[in-house]
Amino acid sequence: MQKISIIIPSFNEASNIRALYNEINIALSENQEYNYEFIFIDDGSEDGTLAAVKDLTLLDKRVFYIELSRNFGHQYAIKAGIDFSTGDAIITMDCDLQHPPQVIKNLLDKWKEGYDIVYTRRKDHQNISWFKRTTSDLFYQFLNWASDLNLEKGTADFRLINRNVVNAFKGFKESELFIRGLVKWAGFRQTAVDYSPNSRYSGKTKYSFKKMISFAFRGITAFSIRPLKFVAYVGLLFFILSLILIPYALISYFIGQAVPGWTSLIISIIFFGSLQLFMLGIIGLYLSKIAIQSTHRPQYLIRDSNYQKQTQNESIG
Repeated sequence: MQKISIIIPSFNEASNIRALYNEINIALSENQEYNYEFIFIDDGSEDGTLAAVKDLTLLDKRVFYIELSRNFGHQYAIKAGIDFSTGDAIITMDCDLQHPPQVIKNLLDKWKEGYDIVYTRRKDHQNISWFKRTTSDLFYQFLNWASDLNLEKGTADFRLINRNVVNAFKGFKESELFIRGLVKWAGFRQTAVDYSPNSRYSGKTKYSFKKMISFAFRGITAFSIRPLKFVAYVGLLFFILSLILIPYALISYFIGQAVPGWTSLIISIIFFGSLQLFMLGIIGLYLSKIAIQSTHRPQYLIRDSNYQKQTQNESIG
């Protein structure tokens, strides 16, 4: 019987743990075709998230936890679950129940058809705020324009990945993970499943507007050098303009039509100074990624886990 690892990154989600566990069990109760395991990754929670998971381990031997040493971030928590999982396929989903457990059956059906990756596309409800819909649309439009990816609107971190892809993912050692992009970049046989998100069961969203901007820049710098090309093109454009303006300035000076003025000078200084800072900022983003990557630090650190202990006991038995 094939084994499915359900990977659930959790950060301050104590009130959602039991509800999600119950909903997944209900959704899978009619499907006895697979063995399931639950891997909760506690990403440095400051509430009772880990305690809630440990309570579940006492009730169900299929429930495991991986406690990270601090809050490394959503993408790294997912990667930790991927690295530790042993299932023939894995399913990653959020802990707030916005990813409907009922969709897991659809993911498994597509997997049975032979797909290596089954990703999901979120279909937003009309009751979602205009601001959230607009910023989400801009996120995907800007990311696709500025990077070499072609992520579909609403692509989520709710997906199924086959074991051959999981083994490939374990070799990724990038310092700034953007798993949605890596999944698209990896290739293999992929297909999509649409879903309508539920409302968050409890708690507050962990993705602020600031984090979404940071997430977009991470995706762009991880998969494209287009911003660097943009800097080069802008530099070339202003170099050509300067070649045109220099003769004009010299001619104006010699024929006595040059009018001294500090306004144009100040405007020029502010404009070109800001432009240089902008260009240096983009270059700095890439240099910082290189510097961080060169340290070869681990992507995450684990404080405690019952997963390795359990799998070792099973292999011994």
